[in-house]
Amino acid sequence: MVLAMAGFASMDAASKWMVRDYSVAQLMWVRYGFYCVFVAMLVRKAGLLHTARTRRPWLQATRAFVAVIEAGAFVLAFRYLPLADAHALGSASPLIVVALAVPMLGEKVDLRRALAVVVGFLGVLVVVRPGFAELSWPLLIPLCAAFLWALYQILLRLCARTDTSDTTLLWSAAIGLLASSCVGPLNWVPMTGTAWGFMVLISLLGAGAHLALTKAMQFAEAAAVQPYSYTLLVWAAVLGAVIYGDIPDGWTFAGAALIVGSGLYTWHRDRLDGKGG
Repeated sequence: MVLAMAGFASMDAASKWMVRDYSVAQLMWVRYGFYCVFVAMLVRKAGLLHTARTRRPWLQATRAFVAVIEAGAFVLAFRYLPLADAHALGSASPLIVVALAVPMLGEKVDLRRALAVVVGFLGVLVVVRPGFAELSWPLLIPLCAAFLWALYQILLRLCARTDTSDTTLLWSAAIGLLASSCVGPLNWVPMTGTAWGFMVLISLLGAGAHLALTKAMQFAEAAAVQPYSYTLLVWAAVLGAVIYGDIPDGWTFAGAALIVGSGLYTWHRDRLDGKGG
């Protein structure tokens, strides 16, 4: 999960750079085009038709479509909001996952895990301590994306019960390309060589992050890995400092310590529970 968050943060930082000059629809279309190529290469030995077989095609298609809308919403948010603000609002998704995991997955969320998620969210509040001066419509974009991201992870967990990670990746790529092809060509703007290079990088980061996330959901309960998703804020802070010159201050480091600490505590408790401690 930590590796997945690093990949997503890097992908978002590159997307914020690209969305200044190109439409969200065009970026999503190119991104999923490269994504399909990478996934096809990954599953070529097993065969596309064999890998695509699933007992729950509608669930896979719904999950993949939710991922497309969520990804497009976040890229759109980066056009109007700073990277840190968008990620701060998106950090509400782990709480939503914990809430949805009980009715949709039948998972039990114990008090320790719930408290760890709450502590992680408090860390988010420390990082964004100034808050937002006024409620404007762009702030609703990452909030909607946070709900879609939480729903995606729940659906991903359901898919992991019957399908392999390669099957899930293939459906993500195919549905994503199909959906983005409906809107991507409408406002096409010629891309420079540098832009194409960025899109290859974004696609590679997205494919790797989704693979890591799929593996995380395959090996652990959705609620158990949620505190680790808060590390996305840490990666975003580092990338913001390196790429955009946004240097985190002491409050940001304090909030990051709470976020990482909650994840490490959950990991420690899971180890103890696994040993019967």
